[in-house]
Amino acid sequence: MDQNPGAIALVGSGEYSVQMQELETQLLHRAISRGKRNTFIQIPTASSHEGDASREKWKRLGQDQSDRIGSECIYLPIHERDDAFNAEFVDAIKDAGLIYFSGGDPHRVAEIYRDSPVWQKIVEEWRTGTSLAGCSAGAMAFGGSIMGLRRSQHSEGLALLPDIEVIPHYDKMLGWLPDRVAAFIAQSITKGTLLGIDENTALVLTDAWRRYGRGKVHVLRGSLEFEE
Repeated sequence: MDQNPGAIALVGSGEYSVQMQELETQLLHRAISRGKRNTFIQIPTASSHEGDASREKWKRLGQDQSDRIGSECIYLPIHERDDAFNAEFVDAIKDAGLIYFSGGDPHRVAEIYRDSPVWQKIVEEWRTGTSLAGCSAGAMAFGGSIMGLRRSQHSEGLALLPDIEVIPHYDKMLGWLPDRVAAFIAQSITKGTLLGIDENTALVLTDAWRRYGRGKVHVLRGSLEFEE
């Protein structure tokens, strides 16, 4: 792990919501205190395949949250693999305060960003103090592997946190797909720590792991110590 990186937030649900505004404000201000810009970067890739209406919805929600926080909102329309090689998008990320991957399809996020200039720049900025957040699909994509909640098998994640796997919406998932969730927990495909993160809840890494929000963080396999 880098010696002085920015914060990482793994969020179970609730990106750009009033319920998570305090957390997003803290993430942004932490980066600003370390010399980063007051910019809130939206990464909509996980759901951008759902069409123009979905794209506009998430763009509006992110702008509204940025306005409440008092930051500059930069929406990066990274919808396909080629977009992750766009030099203008790489430049836009420089010295960002908060970079946020919203929800959708985590496998798609990993496939589009893996070994791309945009992802390399995101990691570079995080290593020097930018806060990085992933909600639902975003949180899943940051791990070493992605559980097949949308697909029938695991796939490779972006490995920013190589030993972690995430099940977001965990409290709701138990109601939606109890048998499937139980099967995932029992699987031994990977040896990493498996985390269930409830809705409107986040697990944030700064100098230590801490839980934020109304719900719980469940360590379903392996071990991870965090502060409540």
